[in-house]
Amino acid sequence: MNKQKAQQRVEKLRKAINHHRYLYHVLDKQEISDEALDSLKKELFDLEQKFPELVTIGSPTQRIGGEALKEFKKVRHSEKMLSFNDAFSKKDMEDWLERISKLLTEKEKKELILPPHHSAKGGTGSGGFYCELKIDGLAIELIYEKGLLKTGSTRGNGVVGEDITQNIRTIDAIPLSLQTIYPHTKVFINFGVGASYKLPTRLVVRGEVFITKKEFERINKLQKEKNLPAYANPRNIAAGSVRQLDPKITAGRKLDSFIYDLKTDLSPTNFEEKIIEAGQKSKSISKLVGDEGQKTHEGIHSVLKGLGFKTNKNNKYCKSMQDVFNFWEYWVKHREKLNYEIDGIVVIANNNRIFKKLGVVGKAPRGAVAFKFPQAQATTKVLGITLQVGRTGAITPVAVLEPVQVSGITITRATLHNEDEIKRLGVKIGDTVIVGRAGDVIPDIVKVLGELRTGKEKNFKMPDICPSCKTELVKLDNEALWRCPNLKCFARLKRNFYHFVSRSAFDIDGLGPKIIDKLLDEGLVQDPGDLFELKEGDIAPLERFAEKSAENLVKSIQSKKNIALPRFIYALGIRNVGEETAIDLAKHFGSIKNIKEAEPENLDSISDIGPVVSKSIYRWFRNKDNLKFLEKLQKFVIINYQPSIAKKGKLTGKTFVLTGALESMTRDDAKSRIRELGGEVLSSVSLKTDYLVSGSDPGSKAERAKKLGVKIIDEKTFLKTL
Repeated sequence: MNKQKAQQRVEKLRKAINHHRYLYHVLDKQEISDEALDSLKKELFDLEQKFPELVTIGSPTQRIGGEALKEFKKVRHSEKMLSFNDAFSKKDMEDWLERISKLLTEKEKKELILPPHHSAKGGTGSGGFYCELKIDGLAIELIYEKGLLKTGSTRGNGVVGEDITQNIRTIDAIPLSLQTIYPHTKVFINFGVGASYKLPTRLVVRGEVFITKKEFERINKLQKEKNLPAYANPRNIAAGSVRQLDPKITAGRKLDSFIYDLKTDLSPTNFEEKIIEAGQKSKSISKLVGDEGQKTHEGIHSVLKGLGFKTNKNNKYCKSMQDVFNFWEYWVKHREKLNYEIDGIVVIANNNRIFKKLGVVGKAPRGAVAFKFPQAQATTKVLGITLQVGRTGAITPVAVLEPVQVSGITITRATLHNEDEIKRLGVKIGDTVIVGRAGDVIPDIVKVLGELRTGKEKNFKMPDICPSCKTELVKLDNEALWRCPNLKCFARLKRNFYHFVSRSAFDIDGLGPKIIDKLLDEGLVQDPGDLFELKEGDIAPLERFAEKSAENLVKSIQSKKNIALPRFIYALGIRNVGEETAIDLAKHFGSIKNIKEAEPENLDSISDIGPVVSKSIYRWFRNKDNLKFLEKLQKFVIINYQPSIAKKGKLTGKTFVLTGALESMTRDDAKSRIRELGGEVLSSVSLKTDYLVSGSDPGSKAERAKKLGVKIIDEKTFLKTL
């Protein structure tokens, strides 16, 4: 085959391959098998190898290409790439609508909420909302010049991203060249002579790169075969894949993409007119796509699809907020049917003029919001139900689960809270259940899937006696929990020891649960006070203990005999008394003696201490066994009654609540730093809270903070404040 014939064949092959790519990725149709398409690509590849001068940047063979990059170049975005503010409830969405409505004229407000052009037959209007599935992937920007993909970049910091063009070329869902025949017409779109309609020379679009669930499973299977750790979630793989220095690695990951925004104005005034055949001017593409193509976000999606981009077929126009809620609720229930991960929907003011007028606040557009799903969930089986005895005697039923990943974390246990919760859920041993995990809240069972029962499931009956000491359980009229009343219950005793030596209490290094269990099993300790009487000779004979390690443990215990009053109060393990309450008690009373002598009304007078907590404290100090333990403890330890004087600084008079996991420090360290600078740490969000410090996987505190208008700051901002 000579060069001329080769060129003709190459052009036909490229056209055919691009046609089938468009059918498969954009229109969800398939006219030929994957194997047949692969053979076309192979023929094209072979011809380009034989005639390298025929290779073009827009050829389908160039998806996998180039040498490994030494570094990523920086790309400055022509317009800032923004992110979205989050909404977690219908109330949040209604508040968002109310906020943006205040910035609009009455006419615009009516058009947004009640689109005047909406057809009774189901046609869309220029108002209302456009809803997109919020893909759990990586945001990208693509620049096309004269119809060919020129640059692909990451969001980066919103202003400057990384040039990942070579890796983007490996993603089959992203066109290397734009569609030239508009769908359902014979209209020819180009940039010069012969075009019926013309495009701007430079076109900028934005979208998302992601990986499907099936591909995620395939890659993790390969990881397992190579004895490498599995990836936590699909987004991590997608983000890591597009930032590979070697494009061949990216190509091997089979990434996918949706395009959702067009940043180039298609009106005729935006680009230079071209003279075509017969001296006539070509028409702007805006004439072809119609006014809606420029006026609405929905119209933009139609244009994108027409140009050959893969758009999400599940996105939907919603004429009212109720329609938005219906769309959201549908995908809350059906998200598992998708072959990719989503974590909510994006709700956008459909009218582009209104969207633009609303502007930007911070890093987010006012005219759009991410309506997140309640929490990550997964289905699994209940293998059994066990009972956990707490340090206050509370009996908590815990479901033993078939291991399952929720929010990237493998869980095998879920709390059932109490007997009433088991009855409410109707959970049985052997049931298939939905488990959820939100922020710093431990996993729990959200729902039982009764339709999947086989008839072999077993009911769970709450026992009458403690699983540890066999004492008869008791239940107070005002409580949902059953409790073991035996103060000497071995399970309670162990939990008390764990609490006593914890970081927020005596903070004894090297004294973990296994060692405590061993000391109790051998009868070396009866209560935490006995720890301070231990000698090296008592510990050294124990299994796995050498003389030196025994000596180190005793030194560690003795080094903690001097303790601050708040820590001492917390270490006592009084029911309902956490770290913050212990601090409040220390500040108010100044000594253990004063707390011991306090009446309920004295305790009630302290801010944030209610009747239940005050009664619990009062009862603890009226129990003879507790008083004996207290007297014994005070013989060994020195309580520092000197109140810590907070330095006046940036945080004086400010109150903080923490939620989620912090990366740079522990919760205890964060609390200490706040107090050192004069700030106050609260356990729950209220109108008194100035700041909510939100780490990764924030819990329900974040939702409450948003509802109350409490300022939420991330870890980076918190560190700057410190």
